[in-house]
Amino acid sequence: MTQVVIQPSFGNPTAQRHWRDTLDQEIEYGASPHAEALTSADRAGLDTLHVSGAARFWGATGNHDKKMGKLQTGDVVLFTGKKLVRAVGEVGYSFRNPAFADTLWAPHPERGSYRNVYSLLSFQATVIPYEEIWDLPGFNSGDNFMGLRLLDAYKANIIIDGLNIETLTAARKAIKQEQKLIDSLVSQSQIVDVEAVNTENTCYEKATGTTLVRRVEAILVREYRAALDGASVTRIRVPSGVTDLYVVTHDDADVIEAKRSADHHFVRQALGQLLDYYLQIQQKVTRLTGLFPSRPANSDIELLHHYGIDCVHRDEDGTFKRLPAPSHRRDHMMQIREHL
Repeated sequence: MTQVVIQPSFGNPTAQRHWRDTLDQEIEYGASPHAEALTSADRAGLDTLHVSGAARFWGATGNHDKKMGKLQTGDVVLFTGKKLVRAVGEVGYSFRNPAFADTLWAPHPERGSYRNVYSLLSFQATVIPYEEIWDLPGFNSGDNFMGLRLLDAYKANIIIDGLNIETLTAARKAIKQEQKLIDSLVSQSQIVDVEAVNTENTCYEKATGTTLVRRVEAILVREYRAALDGASVTRIRVPSGVTDLYVVTHDDADVIEAKRSADHHFVRQALGQLLDYYLQIQQKVTRLTGLFPSRPANSDIELLHHYGIDCVHRDEDGTFKRLPAPSHRRDHMMQIREHL
């Protein structure tokens, strides 16, 4: 299970200096004075994950030993400060080494060395307001995330789903599973050897460019939300994920799924997710809507309408236009859940 750590890291001059030193730039840990402070095990652990011999680092003092001892490769870190998630990182190698930590950051005057060190496999600068997290199920408005926090499994999953986080570790795991299946199929069929050999390398090359957190949908949702008037806007957690929006007015309850593109592939994704959500949501639902940054092709709009799903798209002038599904199609869709 992927864990999520909320890590205050930009709220005071010391944290900001640490950010500049080891997050804004990679550290060549094999160079002096860092190399001399690494144990052979720690050097091997870093080299396994960072073939370039350089990485970004962060650390925590000894009062966080228990939490930091649970950190694993692939866990997600939200680096917070001044009411923003300023970056999202993916944990690489996690280890306890005060001597190495002291080559990166001067010890805290009261709590000592930042001895719980971890490297970062991925690091992406972001500008995510706290309000975006407060909107997620299970989080409280006004929570300023003071102090290092290791979230429980429920909240971790909500953060990963709600902020649309995709880790490199998860991508690699999926690729290994795919390769295992390919190997099995090759042993039972006549698949061309070249394809069997090259698939893993091709996938790994693609995976190295995986974006850690996708923001287009969130920005699109934020803009659309600002255009709404007189509606109650929340998000709903269901077993398969978190809705982008649940908009309720006096006579309407709309589940909205946003996508970063209006291409056919993303229209199909929105269609599938909306149908999945609809069968799981316990709250009142009178409308399903796909939200896109531009107008989809007419055939894709017809596809949505066939299933009783509205299409909302951003127009060139920045306004949003709703293309409603025919009422009889929507009525048919709304009846499906009643018969389950």
